[in-house]
Amino acid sequence: MNGLLKEARQLFDEIPNRDVVAWTAMITGYRSSGRLSEAWALFCEMKREGGVVEPNAFTMSSVLKACKNMESYTCGAMVHGLAIKYGVNGSLYVEHTLMDMYATCSDSMDDAWLVFETIQVKNSVSWTTMIAGYAHRGDGYAAVRVLRRMLQQEGMELNDFNCSIAIKACASIESYIMGRQIHGAAVKHGVESSIPVGNSLVDMYCRCSSLSEAYGYFKEMPERDSITWNAMIAGFERSGSPNSLHLFRGMGLEGLSPNCFTFTSAAAACGNLAVLNCGQQVHGGIIERGFATNVALANSLIDMYAKCGSVSDSWRIFTEMRRRDLISWTSMMNAYGTHGHGREAIELFNEMVVSGIKLDRVAFMGILSACSHAGLIEEGLRYFESMTVKHHVKPNQEIYGCVVDLLGRAGRVAEAYEIIKTMPFAPDELVWGALLGACKAHKVSHLARLAAMEILHLRPSRAEPYVVLSNMYAADGKWGDFAKMRKLIKGIGNKKEAGRSWIEVRNQVYSFVVGEKFGEDIELLYQWLEILTLHIREAGYVPDSNSLLHEN
Repeated sequence: MNGLLKEARQLFDEIPNRDVVAWTAMITGYRSSGRLSEAWALFCEMKREGGVVEPNAFTMSSVLKACKNMESYTCGAMVHGLAIKYGVNGSLYVEHTLMDMYATCSDSMDDAWLVFETIQVKNSVSWTTMIAGYAHRGDGYAAVRVLRRMLQQEGMELNDFNCSIAIKACASIESYIMGRQIHGAAVKHGVESSIPVGNSLVDMYCRCSSLSEAYGYFKEMPERDSITWNAMIAGFERSGSPNSLHLFRGMGLEGLSPNCFTFTSAAAACGNLAVLNCGQQVHGGIIERGFATNVALANSLIDMYAKCGSVSDSWRIFTEMRRRDLISWTSMMNAYGTHGHGREAIELFNEMVVSGIKLDRVAFMGILSACSHAGLIEEGLRYFESMTVKHHVKPNQEIYGCVVDLLGRAGRVAEAYEIIKTMPFAPDELVWGALLGACKAHKVSHLARLAAMEILHLRPSRAEPYVVLSNMYAADGKWGDFAKMRKLIKGIGNKKEAGRSWIEVRNQVYSFVVGEKFGEDIELLYQWLEILTLHIREAGYVPDSNSLLHEN
């Protein structure tokens, strides 16, 4: 019906005595094609007929799905009342749809849980709907609790659908332990070989920072589809590994074509690794497969080209877009800001406001960061003020971190600290870290100590505050305090992650790690490194030795 809705409606209007089947079919047609307001309007018209035709369970279920997709709690609750009135609320079909609607539209899972508890004989769909509801809301712990109750108290079987959802719930809260437990249950119940379960496991291990386990399982899967490859490529991309691009190239060997999700991860990987040539090849693949008009992909290309240093290409992609969303504007604004083009970022921000795009915190983070990088302090402070006064967007920790960084880069460290003291909630590690960075740059020792101690209170395992405090104690000749700090560092095994960089040569990405050896080529590499170091020193570069830990 989806492709012939106009003809279907004409036929529907010509029926003299429409029964419930005709009404339900037409409502479902509108709902399935995404014309939700028309589905709702037709249901209201059915009600205005004055009881000539009463909706049945299938009618109610279809309308409830429309309410869910509209995210209208009011409409959904109204249909719930009508379902009770017409005596169809006891239908499992209606009950499951009610649970799904409330899980999506309500502020909590309470309404969905009340419907769930009224079901006399719960089946697998009943339990799975509740698990999916909690998972959808990001409450992975509750989703797993419901799963355990289903298995242990009710004695129901695990299937590939509810198992996959439960694993996704673990991934959403990055709980490796619970994910491993459900993996074990999947093996026990014989659903591990299912592709949906396998895909969820790969994604879960990636999100729990267990890439080796994810890749090991990926290689052992008897069957893999495009979702499997996308999950693994995205996992490598999020970790900054060049393996994401290696896997992207190998995807075609299994006869699978990359889709929009694949290209999004590949473009992000090229940006993270700053490999322009690879990024251009990915862009070519996007055009070749007809995805160039996809907004999400265009946004990823704007970001990729900016990270590869080609802001002009970012601007070209942006101007060629037929339709832009908030991410399009903020990506281009961030591209300008990162490269110090603060005035251009401001001009773009003002255009975005005029275009009618509803601003959010991410947009303000972009303009504040752009002002910070370009040294446009007063402009940034005005945008910070307009955020709440004019646009009614409440600042969060990230926004305050941007403002502290804005003032700190300009040397206005005391003002940055005053901003922190006025925050309506306790500053987090990000905010104190921004202040600490400003204090290091401008040598404001008393506030640096304060910021470092606040960070250590929030996360004792972070390396930077220990280094800052140790160097300050050494500079002040407080060798007793310095020795205590060094002992504390060794006691907790605090070690900064080794530096890593990448280079692209003839379409191949090479990774370099601090302290890594390269056999017979190492001396040649060191010679070239010395030459490059001389050149950048001649250009005015002065290495910052303040972040190095003093040895006494």
